[in-house]
Amino acid sequence: MRITSLDTFDVRFPTSRELDGSDAMNPDPDYSAAYLVLRTDDPGLSGHGFTFTIGRGNDVQVAAIEALRGHVVGRDVAEVCSDPGSVSRALIGDSQLRWLGPEKGVMHMAIGAVLNAVWDLAAKRAGVPLWKLLADADPEWLADQVDYRYISDVLTREEAVELLRSGQQDKEGREALLIERGYPAYTTSPGWLGYSDEKLTRLANEAVAAGFTQIKLKVGADLADDVRRFKAARAAVGRELRIAIDANQRWSVPEAIEWVQALAEFDPYWIEEPTSPDDVLGHATIRQAVAPVKVATGEHVQNRVVFKQLLQAQAIDVLQLDAARVGGVNENLAILLLAAKFGVPVCPHAGGVGLCELVQHLSMFDYVALTGTTTDRVIEFVDHLHEHFTDPVRITDGRYAAPTAPGFSAEMLAESIAAYAYPGGAFWRADRGED
Repeated sequence: MRITSLDTFDVRFPTSRELDGSDAMNPDPDYSAAYLVLRTDDPGLSGHGFTFTIGRGNDVQVAAIEALRGHVVGRDVAEVCSDPGSVSRALIGDSQLRWLGPEKGVMHMAIGAVLNAVWDLAAKRAGVPLWKLLADADPEWLADQVDYRYISDVLTREEAVELLRSGQQDKEGREALLIERGYPAYTTSPGWLGYSDEKLTRLANEAVAAGFTQIKLKVGADLADDVRRFKAARAAVGRELRIAIDANQRWSVPEAIEWVQALAEFDPYWIEEPTSPDDVLGHATIRQAVAPVKVATGEHVQNRVVFKQLLQAQAIDVLQLDAARVGGVNENLAILLLAAKFGVPVCPHAGGVGLCELVQHLSMFDYVALTGTTTDRVIEFVDHLHEHFTDPVRITDGRYAAPTAPGFSAEMLAESIAAYAYPGGAFWRADRGED
C-alpha cells in the first residue's frame, strides 16, 4: 500500500465577527487551517493534518505544504508508519527548501502539518489513538524519532531512552486513571480581549460551574482596561481560582515588568508571552523581576533549539508547546523530553481551530509514559469550532476526556471543508451574495 496523493485545502472560519480569539496583537483573527489529507490505496485509510493561521496568508501556508508533496506521495505506507522519523529527516533535510528556514517559519510549519498527518495515518493503521500509540511504543524506537542535532549538548539519545524507560514504570495504572478521570484543563474562553465586561463575567461564572480551576485573560492593549477586567474576573471567580494572563508578545522587557507588577494585586498565576518569543534573555529578566508570578511561553517558539535555550537560561516556569508551530510530533517529542529533563511543566497552547484536538494527545502521552504527573499541568481549552471534527474533544468537569478513536483527532468533517474552503466554499460564496 502506498500514499497516492497529498490534497490541500485553505479552510477559514469567520471568528473575527464575534471577536472570538481577539487579543492585544491579533484583534480580528479568522481561525483558519492549512489542511491536508494523505490518501492511500485503501480508500478507508488516510492521514489528516494541518497548521493553524488566523486568516490572511493561509493560502501561503497551503502552498508551502504543497511544496512537500514529492517527499511523501508514492512512499510505502507500512514503511512510513513504522518510522515517521524517516519522513521528518527527508523533509527537514531537503537542501533547497531548508534555505527557507532553516527549521522555522512557514516552511517548518508545513513540515509539521505533513508529519502530523503521517502520525495520524500511523495511529489509524494501528487502530489506537495517538497518545496510546506513543505511550506503548518501545523507548528505543521512540527515542529514534527525535532529531538531537543542536540539542545534544543538553539531551542525548541515551538520556532520552532513560527518561522514556523510567516513564514506563506504573504506566498501566496511570493509563487507567487517565481513562477514568481525564486530564486537567483550563479555559481561555472568558478572556478574549474584545469581549465586554458583562460577557467576561458571564463566561467566567460558567467556567467555574463547568469545573475549571483556571481561566485566562488576554491583556496588554490598555492598562486601565486590564485592571478593570481583572477586577471583574476576580469578583466573578473569587481569590482561589487561578487566573493566568496573556500579552501575546505585546511588550518590551521593561513594559512587561511594569505591567505585570501593576496587575500583581489580582494575583495572576502566570504571564504568558510577555515579549518576543525569540528573546530568551528578555524572558529570563522578566521572570526574575515579576516572581512569584510565573512566566510561560511557547506557542510562537519556532523550534526545539529555542526551547532548549529558554530552559538553559531558566527563563520560563511553564513551557507551552504548540502541536502545529514546530516540526510536528517528532519535534514535540524532543521538546517534551527537554522539559522532562529540566523538570519544567508543560501546559500546551490550544487557542485555535483544531489545536485542542491535537495537543491533548501529547499531554496524555507525557502523563502516561514520560513524566507520570499532572501536577501544575493543564491543557488550554477554547470552546470554538470543535463541531467541525470527526473526533472532537470532550470536556467533563473541567478535564479533557481521553480520546478513544484511532488517530490524532485531526480529521475535519468533509462537509465543513466544503463549506468553509476559501474562497469558493459554500459559506464564503453565500457571504459574498453569490448563492
